[in-house]
Amino acid sequence: MNEFITCFKKYAVFKGRARRREYWMFYLFSIISAIIITVLDLFIGIKVGEYGILTIIFGLILFIPTLSVAVRRLHDVDKSGWMMFISLIPIIGGIWLLILFVTSGTIGDNKYGSDPKMVQLGITSDIPVVAPEVTNGPIA
Repeated sequence: MNEFITCFKKYAVFKGRARRREYWMFYLFSIISAIIITVLDLFIGIKVGEYGILTIIFGLILFIPTLSVAVRRLHDVDKSGWMMFISLIPIIGGIWLLILFVTSGTIGDNKYGSDPKMVQLGITSDIPVVAPEVTNGPIA
């Protein structure tokens, strides 16, 4: 729920990076909220075309935050926000975008900002990230 609120606090912030957790939790709570609002629409019965009025309002409210968190998510994997347009390619584009959304973010700073995971853990960029050494034989 905190990620959902964070995305609304960063309503139209297209700079910086968003972790996988932030993106997917926002997406999950958006889907759950949309289902609840659709059920409420069925009880109210006011429709504009095929959709209920609450569903339309909810979709308009979520449009910009959804776009901004998606762009920040792409920044986390070191891709431009313009990569969203890759989804316009039938079938392959949507799959490619999904793969980018589930890919782990760039470790450390990239051209879009500092690593949000490290910031959350309190690790500064002054401390180098060192991968564990892998040996190919017995240790001498």
